[in-house]
Amino acid sequence: MKNSVALLAGASALVVSAFALPVQAQVADSITIYNAQHEGLTKEWAEAFKEDTGIVVTIRNGSDMEFANQIVQEGENSPADVFLTENSPAMALVDGKGLFEPVATDTLAQVPEQFRPANGHWIGVAARSTVFAYDKTKLTEDKLPKSMLDLATPEWKGRWAASPSGADFQAIVGALLQLKGADVTENWLQGMQANYTAYKGNSIAMKAVNAGEIEGALIYHYYYFGDQAKTGENSNNVGLHYFKGQDPGAFVSISGGGILKSSKHKEQAQAFLEWLTGESGQRILREGTSFEYAVGKGAASNKALVPLAELDAPKVEPSTLNNSEVTDLMTEAGIF
Repeated sequence: MKNSVALLAGASALVVSAFALPVQAQVADSITIYNAQHEGLTKEWAEAFKEDTGIVVTIRNGSDMEFANQIVQEGENSPADVFLTENSPAMALVDGKGLFEPVATDTLAQVPEQFRPANGHWIGVAARSTVFAYDKTKLTEDKLPKSMLDLATPEWKGRWAASPSGADFQAIVGALLQLKGADVTENWLQGMQANYTAYKGNSIAMKAVNAGEIEGALIYHYYYFGDQAKTGENSNNVGLHYFKGQDPGAFVSISGGGILKSSKHKEQAQAFLEWLTGESGQRILREGTSFEYAVGKGAASNKALVPLAELDAPKVEPSTLNNSEVTDLMTEAGIF
């Protein structure tokens, strides 16, 4: 898409007289987003996008798989134009049902291949890294797990936590499944069930680590940085361990954006994804307080974060992360 804003400027001759907007903002329509991303981040994106283009954005908030299943149920009657997620398994579910409009080629080119599916039916808009958040008052670097797989060994019985009911953790297990196969994943989940303590929410798990209730928790990085940017009261005793070495525990999860085939505002929706993955949308990740990674080509992330290039994450194809198989395996292991 050469210049979506320019194409949209000619959408209606009425825009000039009705809104008296600059040429680049002459857009007569709006889009509806099913938003499973952080509410504050998407609101910030929507407001800045409207200011730049004149396109009004209506946001409906929910969770990754909740919205993915709703979109599948709604099919061609869905009122949504764009679907935004925190993790990619929900995108894969919708794409598997053939419900996404391909993303414009020029927009895809704004994001490196590792942050978008090979088929180009949706695109990565942000990312988050898996980390082991640990109690610095109890653990030193030499006592930390060398691999995420170590957490299933008897040595870690009763010592770590997770929030298995959330899409975040299920995406991590999905990456393990893709990287190591069903047998390894099943064995790891059985070891996890014997070893871990369940908390409802990653922030709650991190708070438990900080309070000395548990030695460590498998979470995403931004919970720590978000708390540190506030008072630090739930993270001052916490350190972050990055597994690196292309370990499953170094998995970087992709937040996705896709346009529904049923959308009545495809040009505006394409313009939104182009803007989101371009300089303006990615700048909000760098300068804001979501502490998610920017994924656009040449886009810098928040300076507080360990650079993406240093994480040494494993290569995962986001379009084949299988949430259904993951939940089946977790159920069989007694985690649900």
